[in-house]
Amino acid sequence: MSYRIRQAHFAGAVLLCVIVPALPASADEAGEAYEYSLAMQLSNPVAALISVPLQLNYDQDIGPADDGDRWLLNVQPVIPFDLNDDWNLISRTILPVVRQSDIFPGAGTQTGVGDVVQSIFFSPKAPTASGWIWGAGPVLLLPTGSNDLLTTDKWGAGPTAVVLKQSNGWTRGVLANHIWSFAGDGDRADVNATFLQPFLTYTTPTQWTFAVTTEAGYDTSSGRCRSTPAPRNCCGSAPSW
Repeated sequence: MSYRIRQAHFAGAVLLCVIVPALPASADEAGEAYEYSLAMQLSNPVAALISVPLQLNYDQDIGPADDGDRWLLNVQPVIPFDLNDDWNLISRTILPVVRQSDIFPGAGTQTGVGDVVQSIFFSPKAPTASGWIWGAGPVLLLPTGSNDLLTTDKWGAGPTAVVLKQSNGWTRGVLANHIWSFAGDGDRADVNATFLQPFLTYTTPTQWTFAVTTEAGYDTSSGRCRSTPAPRNCCGSAPSW
């Protein structure tokens, strides 16, 4: 059985978002409209905003003996770059910080960083005529793990894409990628994995955001499927991606 604790990452998203310019203390109606627009942008994974969301996950009963557990903190800086009048480039990095125990009999405890997943999205600045927002580009797997049990020891690459639509406070969309390994330790299993994350958020006029997300992954090499129950969240900001 797998449990995911996500509430902690919202505090990080609120504290670490970098937003320029700042609003004056006495916000008028125009200021409130700006704040609402900003809250909606925070629900958009390819918005032109710098942010550093933190996502905390906890898994238990893992491993062949079902007696392992893992704490996983994903540090996920998102940095936009202005390419021209029509396009943005969005850099999205996932750096996992891990503490795990007994993932198989005799494994002991490991603490450190895992492999980095680096995504680059090329995204039009304006939505389509029907209101869809999208971004696509490459995703890279970098074998940065600090311990043999925290890394695949493989270099990987593949495509990634996100598509979403926003209207009347609602944001609904899906983010996906697929990674194939192309180099690394020949004694390690190849990586051939798909990741899928549908998401749904609602932002109130007072800038509270309610979010439901779920994650699913399929490893073609091993034939294993992994899914995460959809957590329901309430926060003053937006979910991290």
